[in-house]
Amino acid sequence: MNPRLINWIWHIRGSVPLPSLQDPDESFDRLAPLFEERGTRWDRQGKMLTFSKTDQAPQDKMSVFDSGVLTIESGSDGRKLRYDLISRALLFCFLAPLLFLGIAQATVAISDHRVAAAKAEERAHPKKDKPKKKPLPMSAFDKALGAPAPDSPDKKKPDEDKNRISATPAYVFASIFAALYIIGRILESVLIHSLFKRRLNGTERSKDTADIFIRKTAS
Repeated sequence: MNPRLINWIWHIRGSVPLPSLQDPDESFDRLAPLFEERGTRWDRQGKMLTFSKTDQAPQDKMSVFDSGVLTIESGSDGRKLRYDLISRALLFCFLAPLLFLGIAQATVAISDHRVAAAKAEERAHPKKDKPKKKPLPMSAFDKALGAPAPDSPDKKKPDEDKNRISATPAYVFASIFAALYIIGRILESVLIHSLFKRRLNGTERSKDTADIFIRKTAS
């Protein structure tokens, strides 16, 4: 099976057109500040840049990604930056709903087994009927207000309900992580494309560039 059929789950791919007359060296120079964060290792060879991250800092704009490859390709419509980024966080958010659905199914199976065992026990050892207790009498005031009659003291929760285990919490967590994956998958794809585009077009200056500009102005 082609790995690309499933690795889209934790891979984010895309491309950004390069400004006209911008060569690969200048493009990677503009992207370089993104890979100078703590815990990031990167290597550039010609028109390809690879990177990996460990213990990403929260302020790292690419902290959600653990590794990736960026290449500059030439085509009939000009040069493009093509990227393939890997995120373990997206993979976790994708697998978490499957885990909780499995827990829910296991809970339902255990619950059914407990109910069946309780019914078998009841058939094997039937309970003796106890004398029924009379319900508490209603006061004349309650009757005048139309209050419902109190339940009989012998009325108990059915044994089947007592032996069942709710799988609702597992389904809730599965829904939460499924929503997180869908939102994160779309949002991160949009954000990283926008970040690369701003860097390549020079509409977002790095902190280092701003510091150099301030020092030159002050001198």
